[in-house]
Amino acid sequence: MAVRLRLRRIGKKKMPMYQIVVADSRAARTGKFIEVIGRYEPLEHPPRIEAKESRLLYWLKTGALPTDTVRSLLQRVGLWFKWSLVRKGLSEAAIATEMEKWQMLQVEKHKREEERQARRKGSRRKGKKAAEAEAATPAPAPAESPAQA
Repeated sequence: MAVRLRLRRIGKKKMPMYQIVVADSRAARTGKFIEVIGRYEPLEHPPRIEAKESRLLYWLKTGALPTDTVRSLLQRVGLWFKWSLVRKGLSEAAIATEMEKWQMLQVEKHKREEERQARRKGSRRKGKKAAEAEAATPAPAPAESPAQA
């Protein structure tokens, strides 16, 4: 039996929510599953991604493969990085220090992203104001040169 970690849709129409489940790869998307190990809510800002870390690591150790989408979600919250450290055989202390470093890098990354968005928003406003001012002031008429008179 090929076991996969994948998303199972549970939300209403136009309001998706997903469970991260362990399921047989042959089962339907909303069909039979083995265990629920997490949740993903994409409509919240920022999207909420929760997972039971111990059960996730257990299933990864037993050979369950995540889908591409689940892997990207795990990368966002750092659990895929932690899994890679566990696979390397690092001690708990080394994993904890690496995860702290990763958290610090993520905080810096979010700050840079917010600054970039603020700059882009400000430049859009300046561009609109300049365009409106240019449209409001009529262009000066070309002066006649004395040679044409």
